[in-house]
Amino acid sequence: MQASPVVSLVVPFYNEGAAVEAFFETIASTLASINTVAFEIVCIDDGSKDDTLIRLLAASRSDPRVKIIELSRNFGKEAALTAGLDAAVGDAVIPMDADLQDPPGLIIKMIEKWRLGADVVLARRIDRHSDSIAKRGTANLFYKIHNRVSHVEIPNNVGDFRLMNRASVDALKLLPERQRFMKGMFAWIGFRTEVLDYTRPARAAGSSKFTGWKLWNFALEGFTSFSSVPLRIWTYIGSFSTLLTLVYLIFIVTRTLIYGIDVPGYASLLVSILFFGSLQLLSVGILGEYIGRIYTESKQRPVYIVRQIYGGSREP
Repeated sequence: MQASPVVSLVVPFYNEGAAVEAFFETIASTLASINTVAFEIVCIDDGSKDDTLIRLLAASRSDPRVKIIELSRNFGKEAALTAGLDAAVGDAVIPMDADLQDPPGLIIKMIEKWRLGADVVLARRIDRHSDSIAKRGTANLFYKIHNRVSHVEIPNNVGDFRLMNRASVDALKLLPERQRFMKGMFAWIGFRTEVLDYTRPARAAGSSKFTGWKLWNFALEGFTSFSSVPLRIWTYIGSFSTLLTLVYLIFIVTRTLIYGIDVPGYASLLVSILFFGSLQLLSVGILGEYIGRIYTESKQRPVYIVRQIYGGSREP
């Protein structure tokens, strides 16, 4: 008889000690209702400073399906997600958050669509009432700008919560970049995709680790990872500024030849210097973002470092 397919749940944890029990209780009841596949639960402790790892170890002792990847320090969610995808052995992989804002009840629907032939099944949020108005607005703005300037379109209101078959996971693992923008990488690999809509609930416990500053830097990472348009824009701005300067030069020379030398205006000169100086600093900053990425990639440091693996065949 053919063995049942295995589905791997990949769950990053960072200072989520208060949410561990609730997560496993909910997941256990959800998985108990699915008997068509086997499961493994790959938990990544991303350098937590609370008792997250202790609680994960307790969960692994009571559930042999739980595998824990302990990273040597906090590398960030993108790196932790990469570590989980590398460790997952399932025929399909489902990354999800530990705060239960990614509803486990969708797992069975994802598996159904996968068994019907979908390579990737996306979970799309249709109601984000649990997020603040500012967060909803900035998220919508990010998707609009990113999809306009990037050659890879990211589905609106789709996070990391999705099902990917083994072929799509293996394709994702071929991407070698160190600074990883997973939403863009998920979209870049393509594959036959289905979408499931859901309403995003509030967090079961804890608080979001993404501050406004981190979200801004995350957005910059997205723009610079999958688009060179910010660089190209400054080519056009420079060309337009040069044209305006040439027109103004012709005007000044012509006026001087006709009316003679005029006393130069201090205010207009100061404004011009400050304006173009600011443009130059801004353009240098954008260049710096891309040069910084080249510098980081050239060092070829690993995306993450594993301190210890618990559970499965690697139980110490």
